[in-house]
Amino acid sequence: MNPFSKLGELKKMRDQAMQIQKVLQAEVLDIEQRGVNIKITGDQKIREIITNGRSDDDIKEAINEAIKKSQEVAARKLSQMGGGLGGLLGS
Repeated sequence: MNPFSKLGELKKMRDQAMQIQKVLQAEVLDIEQRGVNIKITGDQKIREIITNGRSDDDIKEAINEAIKKSQEVAARKLSQMGGGLGGLLGS
């Protein structure tokens, strides 16, 4: 067995991961909860928080909701592209 044969598979996995990362970075969710508005990317980078003097608890809850929704987007994108990674990891 050629030890270098797996290098091609690893490169393919890396390329797919980079593609998924770019797709997630481009996805922007706008979450509003209890008067707090958060813009967060699919890779869970908060772009903007807008609040009008709301308490820290409201901001925290809104951030948690935004992260939850971005994780749902990530899971959906991964399942759409998942055939390639699952096949490579299983071999």
